[in-house]
Amino acid sequence: MTSVDIALLGATGFTGGLTAEYLGTHLPAGATWAIAGRNQSKLEAIADRIDALGGVRPEIISAETGNADSMAALARSTRVLITTVGPYVELGEPAVKAAAEAGIAYVDLTGEPEFVDRMWLKYHAVAQQTGARLVHACGFDSIPHDLGVLFTVQQLPENVPLDVKGYLRAGGAPSGGTFHSAIGAFSRVRQSAKTAAERKKLEPRPEGRSVRGGGKLGRGANGKGWAMPLPTIDPQIVLRSARSLDRYGPAFTYSHFAQFKKLPMLAGTLAGGAVLIAGAQLPPTRNLLLKLKAQGDGPDEEKRAKSWFTLRVIGEGGGKTVRTEVAGGDPGYTETAKMLSESALCLAFDDLPQMSGQTTTAVAMGDALIKRLQAAGITFRTL
Repeated sequence: MTSVDIALLGATGFTGGLTAEYLGTHLPAGATWAIAGRNQSKLEAIADRIDALGGVRPEIISAETGNADSMAALARSTRVLITTVGPYVELGEPAVKAAAEAGIAYVDLTGEPEFVDRMWLKYHAVAQQTGARLVHACGFDSIPHDLGVLFTVQQLPENVPLDVKGYLRAGGAPSGGTFHSAIGAFSRVRQSAKTAAERKKLEPRPEGRSVRGGGKLGRGANGKGWAMPLPTIDPQIVLRSARSLDRYGPAFTYSHFAQFKKLPMLAGTLAGGAVLIAGAQLPPTRNLLLKLKAQGDGPDEEKRAKSWFTLRVIGEGGGKTVRTEVAGGDPGYTETAKMLSESALCLAFDDLPQMSGQTTTAVAMGDALIKRLQAAGITFRTL
């Protein structure tokens, strides 16, 4: 099997297909790549689509997540492995295992905290030994937040306590895969808490520094609108970056919010979330919820073109306040495929810090990935 720079597992899914299109049309000259899976005819159709777009036609590699030997062979055939195959807590481990054991770079789209914690427990030490870099949450979860906070922190004074708040607004429907992953996560709250506690017990904390999360219901950024703490994976990723990087100061606090223009919108979101969480607890209602959106489905290009996101970050420390913005188009599909692809390209071709184990985008790629995303049309700016 020939070796390629980047291999994509999951190209026949909706977001995987968008990722394949982006990668195939943005590879640097001379770079090689492959798409992998078990359905040869569907993979050929994806390759034909890349051809029609004028991109670099990918090689096709036969691989199946349920076959350890084929996954190991896939990992050995590439320098960077991308996987869009989820829900990750059910289907994601074989790719992580193969990448960790092969000593390569790995990126995914997961927004599932239980999966990330479980993979740290099982493969962080393996990856440290082999030199593998395992970077989860390389899409809308959690690149705008992780890199947006890094971008803000870099403009604040050094060696002082920092307090940072992120306020997210977005327009656009979540993908079918994201919806299924969220329902799965809601149904596994106890398992997720247990896994998080196991990781916390084993994972070292920085000495002489404090890193904490915060946030409560209240007014939005600059006293406008209303803000609700957002219990996604994003603040967890930000806090892990803060623990790893001394630049975040001796005492760092991050609060993560969804922002709403009007109070009824916030109340409706809270009520809707409560219904989904309650419904996910019992198999009959959970199965009904999962039928609302099919995995692999997604909106057409016209609908995606109308979607958007804006993250406002406010950082304070050492007597200085910095306000920044990260903004882009369709968060669930178009920008997610872009962020995932640029993460893989960054790991494959950019001059990055030497490191291994499970890490974050801010730690593994930082400024290099911010520059790539800016060049690709995602805004990182100071207000």
